[in-house]
Amino acid sequence: MMQAIEITRPGGPEVLQLCERPKPKAGPGEVILRVAYAGVNRPDALQRAGSYAPPPTASPLPGLEASGEVVAVGAGVGWPAVGDQVCALLPGGGYAEYVMTPAAHCLPVPEGMGLKEAACLPETHFTVWSNVFMRGGLKAGEKFLVHGGSSGIGTTAIQLAHHFGARVFATAGSDDKCKVCTDLGADRAINYRDEDFVEIAKAEGGMDLILDMVGGDYINRNIRSLALEGRMVHIAFLSGPKAEVNFAQIMARRLTVTGSTLRPQSDQAKAVIAGQLREKVWPLLDAGRIAPVMDSEFPLADAASAHARIESSGHIGKIVLKVG
Repeated sequence: MMQAIEITRPGGPEVLQLCERPKPKAGPGEVILRVAYAGVNRPDALQRAGSYAPPPTASPLPGLEASGEVVAVGAGVGWPAVGDQVCALLPGGGYAEYVMTPAAHCLPVPEGMGLKEAACLPETHFTVWSNVFMRGGLKAGEKFLVHGGSSGIGTTAIQLAHHFGARVFATAGSDDKCKVCTDLGADRAINYRDEDFVEIAKAEGGMDLILDMVGGDYINRNIRSLALEGRMVHIAFLSGPKAEVNFAQIMARRLTVTGSTLRPQSDQAKAVIAGQLREKVWPLLDAGRIAPVMDSEFPLADAASAHARIESSGHIGKIVLKVG
């Protein structure tokens, strides 16, 4: 048996409770990690609230990323091996002492980085790489706007876009958060409480790519902020998924509006993303040219406080649970 955090019923952070569950077993192509740290992400809070159900084959326990030691491997696994330290994207179940994941979704702990920091890499890097670079097609010299620039996704997107030669713009909700964005490489950070990002985008000639996790009234504001043939990629809807949109402006300026969610994608699709990350991004992490921004750490038993922290929007960067 192992200790884990379960969602006792849909609701607020208080519904997260410590429990005992059987340890998972590795099937073909899978590995078991003894979890050291688990990353805490917005989708975990949505699952807890009852609005983001896990796929039918996934663990019902929350947790989409973790770091730790490989303690068992299934048939057909060439890498990683038992005893290797890795971080991994998970189908679920990260808030536990042991977790199963496909071996192809594991990545090595970057050189010089601890397990605490490594636990923060998979969810944000899989999300940013697949949406900003694979789906959004960001290129050097283009203007890129990310909303929520001080979040885990935002801090990752700023660093990667800056490294690959884009002009980076970011929105955040305080001057302190804006400074974090510029320190990470944003050319311009916009305090959305004091400034209108639409006007700033228009003054720059429009954004070539926008990564949005807000939705709601930002949907039309983003459309107005795009340059000719600009692209908008949605990854979440913190303010709701619905808006009344005049598609004539999309046609007239040849805009692309798209989006994706990571968790429901096939194991093969996630393996492709992992392969690109290992080739193009992990060398940057190994060299210390980019790094996760850390906010806070909570013990596994206090997962409720970690969820309260992420939902307060007061955090800057990543939140982790210490498990092992």
